[in-house]
Amino acid sequence: MPAWAQEPAACAAQVLSIDVAQGADDGSRPGAGSWQPATLPDDWSRRWPGYGGTAWYRIDWRRPCAGGQVALALESVIMAGEVFINDALIWRDPQLTEPLSRSWNMPRYWLIPEALMRDGVNTLWIRVVGVAGQSPGLGPVHLGEPLAVLQRYEDQVWHSRTLFQVNLIVSAVLGGLFFCIWVVRREQRTYGWYALMALFWVLFIANVLVTSPWPFPTTLMAARANAMVLVLYVACFCIFTWRFGGQSLPRTEKALWMLSAALLAIAALTPDASLPWAQITVTLVAATVFFANCLQFPLHAMRTRRPEHGMLAVCLLIFFFVSAHDLLLILKLIDSEHAYTPFSSLVVTLCLSAILGLRHARNVRRIERFNQELADGIEQARTDLATTLEREHALAMANTRLHERLQIAHDLHDGLGGSLVRMMAVVEQSGAPLQSRQFLSMLKLLRDDLRQTIDSGSSAGVKVPATPQEWIAPLRHRFVQLFDELDIASEWGIPPGWEPAPNALQCLALTRLVEESLTNVIKHSRARRIRLQIRQPEADVLELRIEDDGVGFDVGAVRQAGVSVGMRSMHTRIARAGGTLEVVSAPGQTLLTARVDLRPLRQEEAAPATR
Repeated sequence: MPAWAQEPAACAAQVLSIDVAQGADDGSRPGAGSWQPATLPDDWSRRWPGYGGTAWYRIDWRRPCAGGQVALALESVIMAGEVFINDALIWRDPQLTEPLSRSWNMPRYWLIPEALMRDGVNTLWIRVVGVAGQSPGLGPVHLGEPLAVLQRYEDQVWHSRTLFQVNLIVSAVLGGLFFCIWVVRREQRTYGWYALMALFWVLFIANVLVTSPWPFPTTLMAARANAMVLVLYVACFCIFTWRFGGQSLPRTEKALWMLSAALLAIAALTPDASLPWAQITVTLVAATVFFANCLQFPLHAMRTRRPEHGMLAVCLLIFFFVSAHDLLLILKLIDSEHAYTPFSSLVVTLCLSAILGLRHARNVRRIERFNQELADGIEQARTDLATTLEREHALAMANTRLHERLQIAHDLHDGLGGSLVRMMAVVEQSGAPLQSRQFLSMLKLLRDDLRQTIDSGSSAGVKVPATPQEWIAPLRHRFVQLFDELDIASEWGIPPGWEPAPNALQCLALTRLVEESLTNVIKHSRARRIRLQIRQPEADVLELRIEDDGVGFDVGAVRQAGVSVGMRSMHTRIARAGGTLEVVSAPGQTLLTARVDLRPLRQEEAAPATR
């Protein structure tokens, strides 16, 4: 039976003849001598190679049953056209000149009014406007009983429109979903490549569904864009499968993108006259790459033996056989009523999305387990940290108590101890028994020193004297009396003012240093002359020098033996006050030099002003 076979019904239309002829661009019908017999579906490029323009199809038919209704259905008009029943126009595409409307995959159905039909022979006139190289012509035509023709029309709409619409919607939704997942988690590049692949697949399907030429100025420009979208889809499809399978193929990827760039250049730059061959070349090369990838991935899945790789391999094998069938159908190497890609692509798209969804769910579960392990680890670390901090707090408390005891020992040694030494020296040097008033004076002096030691335990409450003379006066008064009794000459070089003044901690450290140094002179040096000098060699440095002409001592040996509490105390105090202590001793001269840095003091004074 011919492709335009009449519907099996009691009052089916009887087709008498089908003829075709080239027509003028103005839409006028050809003359009687130019008609040629034709069989539908018809591709006039085989009859008239390289011809692009208008062709008229004339179908003569009759209905054997008078008064019976007749329906008409067209499966496709490639590319645009108009339909007449006995010279009465029943349909016309909006664009019959470039850019042409796209009715090549748009089935149409009409119930022919009784008023348009004649008794006996009727003529169906179909004008088709096509483009050379784009398979111009007319698809199957159905004339007959309305219910039977309507069923054929609805079946064709399902295969030509509805399936592709469902494909487009599903691909767009799933591509958008995985694109959002990729945006949130950029390291999951598989989802990004799937979204990009879905985008180009949607654009490719849109070429099947659109009936308007927008946004392309010509039909050939739309054909170029469709070929380029196919190339990009295949490239993204390959990259997606490689990323999903964890395949590292840097050289193959580079070759793929170079080949894709070449195919894009061919599709975009080939002259219009050679575009049909360029389209065939681009399609065959892209299909070869697609088929090769569909065959190599199952081999990779056999090596990895991972379930998700096996599922994807099955999908790709389905794609391979279906795509090979439809490619042969497009190239008109086999005859088949329908293509299988609309079915398979929908099923495979859903399967791919399910596979990616399973991988995402597994990753989410892995992240949840990691988070739980992390939370448990943090809790354990928090417990260990609390235990460590508690132990360190206990050690810090013990260290603080030890430090306080050591500080008290230093204060008693430098303060009260020095006073005891001085009084012992006074008692030893006295030629006559001491009176009770003198003992009372000594006890009061010890009481004052003890009170000063207690009060100066913290430097926060110590007030810095206004001048160096005020600071040194109590010490000078106390030791000068003792020096006079011991026949020791003393020299005191004190400046008239501070430039700037030391802080309370530095002032206390220098006080204890003077007390300890002068006490050591009395106890050990047997000196006859002492010189104490305060000066500021630099703007931010305060220097204290104490020199005597005693017997001296071995500084290195004393430090190494660690037997001198006073020496350690002096060094500790000066270091705590931000200074350095240097001791040089030899027979006949001992020089003690303490240098205190006053710059931190200036910064502390400047900070409140800036605030």
